[in-house]
Amino acid sequence: MSTKLPIVAIVGRANVGKSSLFNAILDRREAIVALEAGTTRDSITAKAEWKDHNFWLVDTAGMKDATDDFEFTIQEQIIQAADSADIIWVVVEANVPVNEEDRRVAKLALKSKKPVFLIINKVDRARGGDLEGFERLGIKPIFPTSATQKRGIDTLLDTLISQIPHATLVEDSSRLRIALLGRPNVGKSQLFNTLAKKQQAIVADRAGTTRDINRTTVKYIGQEIELMDTAGIRRPGKIGVGIEHFSVIRTLSAIEQADVCLLLIDVNELSTALDQKIAGMIKEAGKGLIIVVSKWDSVEGKDAFTRDALAPQIAHAFDFVAWAPLVFTSSVTGQNVTKIFDLALQVAEHRKTRIPTSQLNNWLASVISKHPPAGLKNRAPKLNYMVQEDDNPTPAFKIFGAHTKFLHWSYRRYMERDLRTQWNFDGTAIQLWFIEKDGRHKHGNSPTKPERSTTQRKIVKNKARSKRKES
Repeated sequence: MSTKLPIVAIVGRANVGKSSLFNAILDRREAIVALEAGTTRDSITAKAEWKDHNFWLVDTAGMKDATDDFEFTIQEQIIQAADSADIIWVVVEANVPVNEEDRRVAKLALKSKKPVFLIINKVDRARGGDLEGFERLGIKPIFPTSATQKRGIDTLLDTLISQIPHATLVEDSSRLRIALLGRPNVGKSQLFNTLAKKQQAIVADRAGTTRDINRTTVKYIGQEIELMDTAGIRRPGKIGVGIEHFSVIRTLSAIEQADVCLLLIDVNELSTALDQKIAGMIKEAGKGLIIVVSKWDSVEGKDAFTRDALAPQIAHAFDFVAWAPLVFTSSVTGQNVTKIFDLALQVAEHRKTRIPTSQLNNWLASVISKHPPAGLKNRAPKLNYMVQEDDNPTPAFKIFGAHTKFLHWSYRRYMERDLRTQWNFDGTAIQLWFIEKDGRHKHGNSPTKPERSTTQRKIVKNKARSKRKES
């Protein structure tokens, strides 16, 4: 069995359905699909599987003339993807006659000397079904498909696995997943490239360059790390419909998938409300958080005094995530880039902290003794017992008691702050769940007995009262 997964690159001119084919094979919406030419800008890679065969599938931007440096970078990525591939799929449209762009893509693919498949997509839209004209591209085998209707996909994949080595990849459950988040144009893709030490994401001095979640895997001190570069999040009123809306959804998805999130903020534009909102989203999701001040090289006359002046300002703006470490970086000079990995590994370890139940309840008694909860509406909350959730990647604690809904928010904050001083949870959110303790079971409702009705409870009480009188 092969240890290296084969790579399949999907190439073609813009808007022929490459991303739709990519999604159909993965059976999920990984790349963004829209009726707009040039939607895909980055080369998006995902692991695919067919009949116990694993392979990497690469979706590339549409091939066309490079009119500026930005477009040239996109076209360079297509060429790089084709060069690194083991098999190339050239995609054309069934309802559009062969044109010069199709010929140029076919020539580039054949020039690579790699096995090349010709995929005639959108056959459901073709009139008359005459596909003979595509044979002039000189590519065989030929596969008529409809990605949207999943026609011809099985035949395409059966042929593929007959020509690639049998390889399977087992996901490493110990892999650390890091998502790069922030407003548009704060330097996420540039930091992504610096961390990955290769030009995988497109870097350009314009907002909105990255639309999909771009991923790569690296190793650092023996730890496998998956980096996820995301589209910039704009203010809700500035989020466009269609493509940009999908990008925001994928960014939110990246937060859910990540273990640790890097929130990038531009040193030249600090403390915006949107940065704080993104930090709140990360905290709410229960993830690790590192605040990364980017573009530190652009600050004139920077020194330790400048950093010491800025750090308290940033800490004040993000006081609701005071536990998040702060690092000043420059992707241009490489300053503190390695430190990001070190911090992320530390945060990951803190997220694995497990506290024995006996120690937790000793701490709970101490906290209540120092400062009993006051409550609201003349109802004094009682906190009786505490356990840590075992199956939650976020440090999460269940606290059982009575009248917990009257517990003031400031007391919850007091408990979290004291918990953090007792145990090291630097860099990670923690969750405290307050649960009403049921009178019949110290952990709440009995997990083994059905809920009793009011009538049943009265019968039980009457029986108990009768037994006491008889004795």
